[in-house]
Amino acid sequence: MVVRPCNRIFDYKHIWHGLLWGDTNGMRFLIGEKEKSIARTYTKLLKKRNHKVRIADNGEDCLKVYRSQKLTLTTGPSLHDKPFDAVILDYKMAKMNGIQVAKEILAINPKQRIILASCNVEYISKDSAQLKQFIELLQKPFTKQALIETIEKHKAIYDELHKLNVNVNDIRAANFRYDQLREILQILKDYRKGLCY
Repeated sequence: MVVRPCNRIFDYKHIWHGLLWGDTNGMRFLIGEKEKSIARTYTKLLKKRNHKVRIADNGEDCLKVYRSQKLTLTTGPSLHDKPFDAVILDYKMAKMNGIQVAKEILAINPKQRIILASCNVEYISKDSAQLKQFIELLQKPFTKQALIETIEKHKAIYDELHKLNVNVNDIRAANFRYDQLREILQILKDYRKGLCY
């Protein structure tokens, strides 16, 4: 076993930076959805919760929007390492399906959070076995509450933090973004395994 100093534990500046500058007041979402009524529902729900939303009705346009936002990040000052907090993709889109778009986005940015929404989650699970570790699956139809919990509450991470005896209510109150929560979880797991001191 290799034990290394875990300087990430003491480097919370980048995690707290977003909180200090108000970066968590609204999340940024790209939604790829072929059904206009569903896209309007997503938009209305997310904007009501103070989030920013971009919509594309087919896979190619979704990828164009992602690439244009990624280019904006690389050419100007930004607190973000990815253009969207999450990309929500419908599986059955025109021109490119959700899995194809997910693969392209992950090739551009492997840290991008992607949620694939579909009526056929079991079929997609088999079709995209290699992507399962990088994307989240959301079974359609789902309630508005299920969508909000998936994108805002980060239930799986909170469950893992709870198993590590972390006060999850304090973590929720801090309103960390998904990538920040994942980093905190990984730091704690490394620490518990004795991989860092």
